[in-house]
Order: sequence, then structure tokens, then C-alpha cells
Amino acid sequence: MQTTQTYSKPGYKTFDLILTSMLIALVFLSTFLNIKLPIAANGGLVHLGTAMLFIAAILFGPKKAALAGAIGMALFDLAGGWALWAPITFVSRALQGYIVGKIAWSNGRNGNSIAFNLIGTIVSMPVMIAVYYIGEVILYGNWVAPVASIPGDVVQNVLGVIVALPVSAALKKVPYFNR
Repeated sequence: MQTTQTYSKPGYKTFDLILTSMLIALVFLSTFLNIKLPIAANGGLVHLGTAMLFIAAILFGPKKAALAGAIGMALFDLAGGWALWAPITFVSRALQGYIVGKIAWSNGRNGNSIAFNLIGTIVSMPVMIAVYYIGEVILYGNWVAPVASIPGDVVQNVLGVIVALPVSAALKKVPYFNR
């Protein structure tokens, strides 16, 4: 009988799965804390899910953030009556979480640099906005109507940065996150 050798710590994969699932749940629940913007018919929502996505990226890196953002917010779309938006949200938020995490965790920083955390969030914003814009162009069959959503997307991202950076900085002082 052939045996295989594993190089991971026992229980690490289980812990990793549980942690990722909890991040997905936190993003999902945070997205329910929202306000519908009075900007045209498709002005969008401002919610705390973006802040939670940024926090996940800064604390846990690109892979967990991509999964948490994509699955958590797409599930919100499905549960909240926005099912048509779920595929667009999935792609947009996966990219956004990955970009923030990749920059925040670049060169061994592990989310410890406030400057790189801020840069990551800023760099991710145009990508998120562009994916939603293209998605809306496909949904509406029109290049002009989606422009009305851009101010809401900007407000949502700025709110996310304002909440996420201080929360992440405070959590980084907790020994578990400062490894």
C-alpha cells in the first residue's frame, strides 16, 4: 500500500476552511447593513460589506479576501432579491479582494503597512467600478445608463476605506493578527 506524505500541519486545512467560511459570513452579514442611494434608479447601495472585504484582505491576504468578497456579496445579491447582479458582484468583489490583499501582503508586509493597505484599496476601486459598469452595460444594453451608478460605487468604496483602515490597524495590535 502506497502512503503519501503531507507537509501541512494537522488540522490546518480544516481551520483554513472554517476561517474562510467565517469571513464569507461576515461579508454577507455586513452587506445587509446598507442604505439605498437616491441617485437615479440604479444608484446602488452603500453598505459595510466593502469595509469587511477590505478588512479581510488586510488581515488575511488575497485568497481569503477574494473568496469572502465574491461569495459573501454574491450570496447577499441572491438572498436580497438582486439575483441578476450576483455574477457581476462575484467577479467584481473577487478581483477587488484579491487586489487589496495582494498589495497589502506584498513583499512580506502581511497587511502591516497602512500606506500599502490604503494603496491597495485605492487601486482596487477602479477595477470594481469598471466590472460593475461593464456588467450594467450588458444588463441595460446601453453605455450611458450605468454612469449613474459610479457615484454610489465611489461613495461605497470611500466609506469602506474610512471604516476598514482604522479597524484593521486596531486589530493588527491583537497578537493573533500580528504574526
